Amino acid sequence: MSAPRRLVQTAPVPAWALRAYDDLHERAVNFEPLGWEQAAADPAWQVDRRQVDLPSEAPGPPQSRGPFEVARRLLVSYEVADPALVRAVYDEQAPLDGRDLLLVGRFFGLRFPMGVRIGGVVDGCDEVDGRSVHRFAWHYRTLDGHLERGQMDYEVVKFLDDGHVEFRIAAYSQRAANPNPIVRAGLALFGRPTQLRFYARALQRMQTLTAAELTESTA
Repeated sequence: MSAPRRLVQTAPVPAWALRAYDDLHERAVNFEPLGWEQAAADPAWQVDRRQVDLPSEAPGPPQSRGPFEVARRLLVSYEVADPALVRAVYDEQAPLDGRDLLLVGRFFGLRFPMGVRIGGVVDGCDEVDGRSVHRFAWHYRTLDGHLERGQMDYEVVKFLDDGHVEFRIAAYSQRAANPNPIVRAGLALFGRPTQLRFYARALQRMQTLTAAELTESTA
């Protein structure tokens, strides 16, 4: 018998968003997935990469309640997304790999439901630029009905030799077909600036929230 679901809202969402969440599970990914490097070589895709340093910790494996573990939890709970731009609904009882999220995009007083599905979960030792690291990473891919087509990757990386911790975002996207001319015009005018604002605020929130939780734990 499966565990009862436990819906989480990263910030309050309209009642219709909770209903829309129930519709996600039968939806398929709305594009043919490809690697970031492939997308970067194709002008049809908008590609982005961003990263920010987080507080460091002692060298070696991630420390209990240290910066890496704090950032990992913030990423699992999707608290990195600024609720002024995007709010999410998900079932925290569902396994992270394969979990559906209903994102509610917000700009200029409008609300847009955007379904995505998490996959590619990694949590363990790896190598980056010839250095041993511990990586926690996952991506989400857009589902049918989303305003866009594409993938966004999130990862927290700890370099084991010196304790340096980073949060990274990589994405590729393009606008999906939409019959509404007003929505198409809005995306053409405001889609890219909103996208860039999302990245900047996600990086800032991860820095701020990680530092705040570490300060609280040592107070």
